[in-house]
Amino acid sequence: MTSNTTILVVDDEPELREMIEEYLSSKGFVVLTAENGETMRQVLAAHAIDLVLLDIKMPGEDGLSLARYLREHHPVGIIMLTAVADVVDRIIGLEIGADDYITKPFDPRELFARVKSVLRRMSAEPADASPEAKTNVADATKGQHGMRFGRCVLNLESHQLLTEDGLEIPMTSMEFDLLKAFATNPNRVLSRDQLLDMAHNRDWDPFDRSIDIRIARIRRKIEADPAKPQTIKTVRGAGYIFIPHSE
Repeated sequence: MTSNTTILVVDDEPELREMIEEYLSSKGFVVLTAENGETMRQVLAAHAIDLVLLDIKMPGEDGLSLARYLREHHPVGIIMLTAVADVVDRIIGLEIGADDYITKPFDPRELFARVKSVLRRMSAEPADASPEAKTNVADATKGQHGMRFGRCVLNLESHQLLTEDGLEIPMTSMEFDLLKAFATNPNRVLSRDQLLDMAHNRDWDPFDRSIDIRIARIRRKIEADPAKPQTIKTVRGAGYIFIPHSE
């Protein structure tokens, strides 16, 4: 994973950029740095980047704007670097399309763990469509075991998430359990604690602290526009709600 994996650190603090570069380089990554959005774009034009570590609070163009640009123009992983007080910005970053976040100050070992986790998820590719898969889509859509989620269909019996073209979308058991919780509670606001209780399983990743991260991942799989979710909506101060849409 690390022999030719290139990480770009975008932060206006020279000491932090240097620390991250030194630590991740020691772990075998190729690490490049940028102090602002302009330099970030120059680096992206000259190098193939796999993952961007992106500070939210920067002078000029901030991290949220840059995250939106990255998600629209580059197939990279994004980990937001946030301050403790940046709760709202953190959630917005996840809704825009960031894969994870880490709060400053952080232990480099935790950063390394999060980097590995995001890269591991990115390496999972959808399976090729097959006649059987396409049949499963039709069955899932019509049968009692299927539930449509945005542009996908969740087959509760086979534990598969399928696109309209029959492609199976990889998902973790935690993501399936969350979708199942929504499928069995449509049009009902579910708090974060309720969702965690409904989706609790042994695959819990100790580095995934926030239910918001998991919902953001699911949205990128099922929503036509993850930044403006129509299927799984945020209810401010309360949690999330699944809105089924009839064909």
